[in-house]
Amino acid sequence: MSAFSVVVGNPKPRSKTYQAALLLAEKLGGRPPDRVVDLIDLGAALLEPQNPDVAETVAAIESSSLAIIASPTYKASYTGLLKLFLDRVGTGALRGVTAVPLMLGGDMRHSLAPEVFLKPVLVELGASCPAPGLFLPENEFSGSEALDAWVERARPLIEASVAALTASPGAGWKWHEQRTG
Repeated sequence: MSAFSVVVGNPKPRSKTYQAALLLAEKLGGRPPDRVVDLIDLGAALLEPQNPDVAETVAAIESSSLAIIASPTYKASYTGLLKLFLDRVGTGALRGVTAVPLMLGGDMRHSLAPEVFLKPVLVELGASCPAPGLFLPENEFSGSEALDAWVERARPLIEASVAALTASPGAGWKWHEQRTG
């Protein structure tokens, strides 16, 4: 099972969105994610209903305990590339997944996009999104005090959600143990 995943829906490979998602993963989890999906690598395969690579990627995200779902802000929302991927996830299939919507943009006027556009889709797919969506300005995400402050506020909510969704006697992913030891 892939416990900690990142999905990036930027049409540019290894983009700033990709870098920001990995930085957020490190800050939240204290380690790199188990799986990083740069959707541009799947490309046209996202349009093939029976593509095994896409099916395997969707299954891996569905079995994650924590998933950061990242996109640049495009036309005031998330990208079509991310939409193609999310359309492959069945309604309710992210039940048991704690999701963090992350969006980058060039203008603070789009700062509500993760909360207003991306988070509702993730919830519709069954994910728990216990913390507010995160918007970061694309030109200052790497040294952002806003990122650090968001992580400080959101970490307890995210950890509690992961723990609650994975709790079962003698099993389950222990977020705190993964992060600290």
